Amino acid sequence: MKRLTQFCWLFLLTLLVSACGNDEAMPLAMEAEIADGDYERGPNNGRMLVDGDFALELAIFETGVPPEYRAWATAGGEQIAPNDVDLEVTLTRLGNVRDNINFFVEGDYLRGDQVIYEPHSFLVSVTANHRGNRHTWEFDSLEGRTTISPAMVAAFGIETATAGPASISQDLNVIGQTVAHPELSRQISARFDGTVTAVYVSVGERVSEGQRLLTIESDSSLTPYTISSPINGYVSQRIANPGEQTNRRVLLEILDTSRVWAELSIHLSQRNQVTEGMPVQISSPISETAVSGVIDSFNLSVRPNQSIIARVLIDSENNAFAPGTFIEGSIQTGEIEVPLAVKRTGLQPFRDFTVVFAQIDNTYEVRMLDLGRQDSEWVEVLGGLNPGTTYVTTNSYILKADVEKSGASHDH
Repeated sequence: MKRLTQFCWLFLLTLLVSACGNDEAMPLAMEAEIADGDYERGPNNGRMLVDGDFALELAIFETGVPPEYRAWATAGGEQIAPNDVDLEVTLTRLGNVRDNINFFVEGDYLRGDQVIYEPHSFLVSVTANHRGNRHTWEFDSLEGRTTISPAMVAAFGIETATAGPASISQDLNVIGQTVAHPELSRQISARFDGTVTAVYVSVGERVSEGQRLLTIESDSSLTPYTISSPINGYVSQRIANPGEQTNRRVLLEILDTSRVWAELSIHLSQRNQVTEGMPVQISSPISETAVSGVIDSFNLSVRPNQSIIARVLIDSENNAFAPGTFIEGSIQTGEIEVPLAVKRTGLQPFRDFTVVFAQIDNTYEVRMLDLGRQDSEWVEVLGGLNPGTTYVTTNSYILKADVEKSGASHDH
């Protein structure tokens, strides 16, 4: 269903963009800005910048080292000694953040003095001084960026939040199985000895409180009487058939499965992490159903595999966790405060990174994240995003799809 919904949104986006004429303003359409790979390249696969007979090849080098700028200069087609050129590069990123890069001589080239951190998306301003002549160039090198109008933001349900501190749950993941609650079963016997004349239910049948189950003819009075169900539940056992004597035995068993015990296996090495009252999320890998509960009690006996059983009473609506169901449990053993985190719902894969889309005005751009601890809602950010950044939390896949549709690349 989620994939179908995403497809519908993207299809609508395509229709809206296509409906705008080429000569008309497109206030509701996204406009993706990417690195322009259509330029002259030099022998080192860098961008050639030419001013008269002076030329500069500028490349981002990242083989075996963090990304950095390297440059080679020529005049009249002849290579210039790197110490004869004074080079400066300024990168203006989204939000008017500027990186000023100076260069020093290394071998036969000029090497930038700082790492070019991701994303490699900026306006590049270059100044080269050679023998009293000043040469300047300016060009865009953009990737993972798109612009979207407020109307489109509202139409596609794109939501944002501010990156900052968060409480991340510390969870212990375990497995287990559900079992019937012994206090929620009833064994049905006859009040007076007699002959079973009718049985109205079968094994597995759902019954309601007050529903008739059997008719017994009393041996002493020869008067028939009816036995009704004392609870809602299912017939788990039927040990009586018409014509049989009751003989003071159990005839039927009714089991209420609206609540069951989730028995979770806790290894002894982890026992000291778990106490009664801790919140637990119980899920079934088969039915994809999930419920919440708390640790109620522990079995005092250790199993042969050196584990102990922790019990959680859970609701089993529509018998979703019928006794015997294999389950997974996530026990919240504590919380830890982290200085910077983002919501998991905002994360997207981009190239070899996990990213969020930062928002500045109507422009959105990827931020490559270094991630740490996480829970079902939050992910700790160790690098790649500044505190206080506004980022997309909901429907960020729309921005990613628009960037990819426009052919975003990592081109230098």
